[in-house]
Amino acid sequence: MAGAIIENMSTRKLVIVGVTLLLFQALAFMVGGLIAPSPTTPRTYLATKCVDTGKNQQETKWFMPWGPDQCDRLQSFDDAMAKRIEANDIVFAVHIPSSKNEMSPWFQFMLVILQFDIAFKMNNQIEEGAVVNIDVSLAYRDDTVSKWTKMASSFEQRRLNCSFPTAKTVENEGRQYDCDLLPFMELGSVAHKYYLLNIRLPVNERKKINVGLGEIKDIHLVSIHQNGGFTKVWFAMKTFLTASILIIMIWYWRRISLLTRAPVLLEKVIFALGISMTFINIPVEWFSIGFDWTWMLLFGDIRQGIFYSMLLSFWIIFCGEHLMDQMERNRFSVYWKQVGPIVFGSFCLFIFDMCERGVQLTNPFYSIWASDVGTELAMAFIIVAGICACLYFLFLCFMVYQVFRNISGKRTSLPAMSKARRLHYEGLIFRFKFLMLVTLACAAMTVIFFIISQVNEGHWRWGEHTVQVNSAFFTGIYGMWNLYVFAIMFLYAPSHKRYGDEQSSGQCVTSESVFCVLFIQSLRRGGSEKQPGSQGKRSLWLRGRFY
Repeated sequence: MAGAIIENMSTRKLVIVGVTLLLFQALAFMVGGLIAPSPTTPRTYLATKCVDTGKNQQETKWFMPWGPDQCDRLQSFDDAMAKRIEANDIVFAVHIPSSKNEMSPWFQFMLVILQFDIAFKMNNQIEEGAVVNIDVSLAYRDDTVSKWTKMASSFEQRRLNCSFPTAKTVENEGRQYDCDLLPFMELGSVAHKYYLLNIRLPVNERKKINVGLGEIKDIHLVSIHQNGGFTKVWFAMKTFLTASILIIMIWYWRRISLLTRAPVLLEKVIFALGISMTFINIPVEWFSIGFDWTWMLLFGDIRQGIFYSMLLSFWIIFCGEHLMDQMERNRFSVYWKQVGPIVFGSFCLFIFDMCERGVQLTNPFYSIWASDVGTELAMAFIIVAGICACLYFLFLCFMVYQVFRNISGKRTSLPAMSKARRLHYEGLIFRFKFLMLVTLACAAMTVIFFIISQVNEGHWRWGEHTVQVNSAFFTGIYGMWNLYVFAIMFLYAPSHKRYGDEQSSGQCVTSESVFCVLFIQSLRRGGSEKQPGSQGKRSLWLRGRFY
């Protein structure tokens, strides 16, 4: 057995590989920071108050806030009271985007957030636990002259969470409440140029519908979509990385298939990690430019979940296969207790995603956070997944500690080796520890850059250039995990080289052959101190495992 490339590659070549990967990592951050624009763009809209004078018409009428077919507009609700127009006759109309602009499939998705402007009145205050009922319809068209086509409609409820900044006195009447933003709509694709929202707030005092909401003055909408420039950079990066990972994956498995033995568990898991990385890389988003695929957001979440589940499972098995003291190895069933929480946590997040974005495939206005039951259910899924993540992290740290402790214990056999072999295995131990530290650094980088992207303004000034920090986060972390998987498959591929008299210590059929040798050497050194029965069992296990 020749061992893995990481064991046989010279230090000079390994440094060259490491520097090359580091340069590509820096390039990934620079692509997002210097070339790509900000990932998303928010746009704010003020709903136009239209009067519905033909409610009894059978044909659905769409109310436009501007243009030649604009509706009969109201400047304020005072005008409605003066004209004796009831609340049920008022339609809030919002055209997305604003005039002289148009949407594009390059925007990928559209998230809309709702906010009410509510004035304080002594005789019309917001009741505790107030719920606003919204009758909303969505339409689209691809030019400015065709008729609007209905896309979706729904009757939704949103719970108001408002506070008044000062004392509720007569002197403060007219001041506005501070109300939280409410999730309103999410589209998984932006396949049309123009969208129109018609919102009604029907009032029924007998059924207590939209009663006790205070004095609503205006409705603001904030739409958020992905920037087209960022989308093009993102697609180009995914296309390049797909080819890179696919090539190294084919090369890796070809090397495995050339061996005279069957692939071991660690080699299979590394190959599965490459498949999951390829799955998340495949740029199927290119088809969303020409097709109205509203399920792309859900599909993207599923791909990310599969990759991260595979990555977490790989770390567990990678550490477990280096714990040379455990008697049973090279079988996936040995790790079911460790991998089980990962699968269960991922399943909880999948159910949560299906309850949110899965329902939004048919009703874009649905939000699991809109009801008390939905909120409790969503929080339950998130808490369970969080507990599983904490348990996983603690167990992974424990396994890494065990591996490092075992390596230190087995190093007592190094002085018995020749100087050349001792230096060789000391170098391999250092390489393994360095790889584990790089793994922890990758996980830490993901968390750190996520926090930075949330607390900064989104960009930094660097001389005459503007560095988009959020874009650098997306492209840099995405590139980092691709480079990590690339390095794992390259360094742990079987090498065509052989080192010294490694065969004399037995053919270690896993890629961590250095630890097999150290383990055997330590048993041989301590064989006289062990009881005969114990030594016989160990020897029998070694013959079945390594020879």
